[in-house]
Amino acid sequence: MIRLLVLSICMLASGGWLRAENGSRLWLRQDTTANATVKCLLHSPVLDVAQAELKQTWKSGPVSLQLFSDAEHTALGREGYTIRTSGNETVLGASSEAGLLYAAYHLLRLQAMNADTRSLHISEKPAYDVRILNHWDNLDGTIERGYAGHSLWKWEELPATVSPRYEAYARANASIGINATVLNNVNASPEILSTAYLQKVKALADIFRPYNIKVYLSVNFASPMVLGKLPTADPLCKEVAEWWKTKVHEIYSLIPDFGGFLVKANSEGQPGPCDYHRTHAEGANMMAEALKPYGGIVMWRAFVYSPSDSDRAKQAYLEFQPLDGKFLDNVIVQVKNGPIDFQPREPYSPLFGAMQHTPLMVEFQVTQEYLGHSNHLAYLAPMWKEFFTYVPSSSIQAVAGVSNIGDNTNWCGHDFAQANWYAFGRLAWNPDLTSETIAQEWLSQTFGTDPKFIQPVEDMMMRSREAVVDYMMPLGLHHIFAWGHHYGPEPWCTIPGARPDWLPSYYHQADKEGIGFNRSHTGSNATAQYPEPLAQQLDSIDTCPEEFLLWFHHAPWNHQMKSGATLWDELCRHYERGVKEAGSFCQTWNDAKPYIDAERWNAVAERLQIQANDAVWWKDACLLYFQKFSRMPFPKDVSRPVFKLKKLMKVKLPISNYECPTPEMLPQP
Repeated sequence: MIRLLVLSICMLASGGWLRAENGSRLWLRQDTTANATVKCLLHSPVLDVAQAELKQTWKSGPVSLQLFSDAEHTALGREGYTIRTSGNETVLGASSEAGLLYAAYHLLRLQAMNADTRSLHISEKPAYDVRILNHWDNLDGTIERGYAGHSLWKWEELPATVSPRYEAYARANASIGINATVLNNVNASPEILSTAYLQKVKALADIFRPYNIKVYLSVNFASPMVLGKLPTADPLCKEVAEWWKTKVHEIYSLIPDFGGFLVKANSEGQPGPCDYHRTHAEGANMMAEALKPYGGIVMWRAFVYSPSDSDRAKQAYLEFQPLDGKFLDNVIVQVKNGPIDFQPREPYSPLFGAMQHTPLMVEFQVTQEYLGHSNHLAYLAPMWKEFFTYVPSSSIQAVAGVSNIGDNTNWCGHDFAQANWYAFGRLAWNPDLTSETIAQEWLSQTFGTDPKFIQPVEDMMMRSREAVVDYMMPLGLHHIFAWGHHYGPEPWCTIPGARPDWLPSYYHQADKEGIGFNRSHTGSNATAQYPEPLAQQLDSIDTCPEEFLLWFHHAPWNHQMKSGATLWDELCRHYERGVKEAGSFCQTWNDAKPYIDAERWNAVAERLQIQANDAVWWKDACLLYFQKFSRMPFPKDVSRPVFKLKKLMKVKLPISNYECPTPEMLPQP
């Protein structure tokens, strides 16, 4: 009997009998049988959530929730809080119920990480008032650029049937400080503003409200024509403005704390004010006037580009910078972090810093449209931190993240993709947090706190984004993905009748002389949109940071890099390094097996193997294709291609932009 008991303990310690998990609990996996003593003199839906979370989970003595009106707590704003130890009691303080909710989740996070909670003196407030997830969910249940199943929102069942996952979603967001959500795709259907759908939206808003989450909607600019049967959507037309005011009144009568509208206008075929020779400011201001009496805002996207001879990377700046100061104060212009479209690495959009009199918000992409979908591990906190090294966090007013959440059991398709949802929330709350700190938090809460597990897996996460850049598009290469779904490499892609800026050759410009897009003063002069002295640094091929070299310069194949190697050899070695890194992730995960339940370990292991194989596919496809132009041999320290270029050029994945490919669809080494 003793031998059996010892054997059981050893098996549990080694992970052999760890309880199977499917990832559905995300990072909220603490035991909920604590029955803690929680003191609070007030009751409300928000406070009831905070009390319930603490009572079920907190294990270190009594907790008191207190509202304060003193200077310290008032200075922390509506969502800030303090956590203090007083004798054997932990006191959570805030000036509002929302602050106490966030304090409760902070305290429980410390417990989950095995932090010392005996003497706490914490004071926090969020960097931004609006910390919002943008869902690109369609009313038919599909998700554009969503790789984790169908939409969480079962529109056909609402409002009568409410899924328990709606509250679980709200709880997960509140635990990391996300306080807002846009429910539907920026390519919006006007139907979302119909009375029938607003009743469905109300049902979701009612569930989210106790978690301090406001609901927003993406709206179609032509909604007055589709729903209101007006002959125009001209923002200067009195009837159009009245239609929006009436619709906004209807929304707020159902959802008093409705947040406002997100608008994609005059971009990729969407209707907008420019259809009527009006400006983006005139369109946004018309909607903002309708929302202003209720405290609502308009988030107006700056992702615009049209067929022209102008460099696509310049177009958002050219269209929006002249409008600086012309937007109403409840309009925020939402700008993608880079000037193209969520590439694995982009310089920051030059609109940041160029609109001193207009509130701006940054739009990050949490879903991995250009980063291997939900098959590849790509921890994105380092990418977002890179943005903040160029753009001071204090210069923007809000943060948005394009959601990677679907109805898959584990929410995100890849268990490690949950880390990007988590990291977005934590950085939106505090952009000064390090990527390492966030990774440690997520790993500890999601898998366990054993340092033998945390250290190597954290290191793997920290290297993952750079690995993806290396095996996909190093040194500033960008947008050389396959047509439509953006999963695999297709630098050779040609589509009859397609716009040039939809094709990879527009961006890589490979020829016998060199490779890269010339955005210096001798080319498109996009460098001039950046402030000095950065503009001058980027403009010179000798001073441009090498990670952006081919973004801003058409560099000769024999251009000497800082390493002393030619550009061609350096390019080859980056691809080689990416392949080796991706392969090393498989070994790191193998070593982590004793610390992980079998179900999640197997799920991650399968995807890491896909990633390792895909890295070889990317390396061979890109280098063999570009070698046709460079006519230079591979360096001796770079492994020979596994695939033949002719074979790779025939690969056509049978997937849409709503899907993630399965292993049998992909080229195998």
